[in-house]
Amino acid sequence: MSDGETIKYATFDGSDVLSFIAGKENSDSAVLVIHEIWGLTNFIKNYSRKISELGFMAFSPHLYSRKDVYSLFSQENISGAMKLFFEVPPDKRTEKEFIEKTMRRATTEEREVITRLLINRAEMEKTMIKDLSMAYQYLKNELKVKKIGVVGFCMGGGLSFQISTQLPFDATVVYYGANPKNLDDIANIKGPVLAVYAGNDDGINSGVPDMVRSFIKFGKQIELKIYPGTRHAFANTDGFAFNKDAADDSWNRVSAFFTKYLR
Repeated sequence: MSDGETIKYATFDGSDVLSFIAGKENSDSAVLVIHEIWGLTNFIKNYSRKISELGFMAFSPHLYSRKDVYSLFSQENISGAMKLFFEVPPDKRTEKEFIEKTMRRATTEEREVITRLLINRAEMEKTMIKDLSMAYQYLKNELKVKKIGVVGFCMGGGLSFQISTQLPFDATVVYYGANPKNLDDIANIKGPVLAVYAGNDDGINSGVPDMVRSFIKFGKQIELKIYPGTRHAFANTDGFAFNKDAADDSWNRVSAFFTKYLR
């Protein structure tokens, strides 16, 4: 299994979730790797392999596994939808007139992606959290893993932050992800958190001060690193914002962090 293989596990509604797994099958420690909006890409698989080289099992569910979204949420459809959606000024993205103009320019598939994954993301994320919770249970109950960490990128970073307030992860890593929906839920976090951010990422970074205050308020452990001059998704080796220096440094921090807290 060391180089990785695809398996599936049953989730809360009876659906199967495809998952990439790499590392020792009998490892005592595992890391749940949560993908970006693009899905289970080569970048996520390669990052999972790097996690496995540290001696941990890496487990990355494909959160678009269900039949109704598996083909729809392709990288091509998501890319087209995001290009159209982000051409609209941020303060106009909830206005009916601008949404209708965008939808008229989109393909049928892009309209569906915009509706489900961008406008109504909160609803989809509820299902994703449930699927990730079942992945946690699969690691604990089926694979008999004793310690579990979690790492997520972009959308997955927000999910990793959110789920760490709901399940007792031993270590949490957030790559430029949104804060938990309710900052008071930070009181429920069990293990330490490492959060890394791009310097030029106002939408995410605007929430950092309140989040830090909540960690202080509830006496929880967090390490923070901001990389000046970088953009959102700087760690994605295949992305337009890739920054090698920041990606390498953040990986060194993440590998040391997981090694310290998951051994």
